Amino acid sequence: MKVYRQYLKGCPQSKDSLLQAENYAKQQRLAFWNQASPVMPWDFRHRATQKTTSVPIQPQQQNNCDPSYPDFCIPKNSPDLDCPDVTQRRFRVLPPDTHKFDRDGDGIGCEK
Repeated sequence: MKVYRQYLKGCPQSKDSLLQAENYAKQQRLAFWNQASPVMPWDFRHRATQKTTSVPIQPQQQNNCDPSYPDFCIPKNSPDLDCPDVTQRRFRVLPPDTHKFDRDGDGIGCEK
């Protein structure tokens, strides 16, 4: 749950419960907050509008990324990497995890 604070003044009766629910979801890493790098909805929409005017990604660039790490691009056949070698934390990992970023097998890489 993500609260749009600019609209809270229009809901004075539910303001506190909405903020508490957002805080709980954030602490428990639920839904929106379970992403490796959550993008605020307004930033996502802004980026989506910019993408329509930018040059599209070429298929060969997409094909060069390892599909085991869909949240960011690690080039296929790159040398063995460890968590200190990448800037991302808490990202999705799909099998096969060739770099072994997901040590505990829960589908989330570089958690610690």
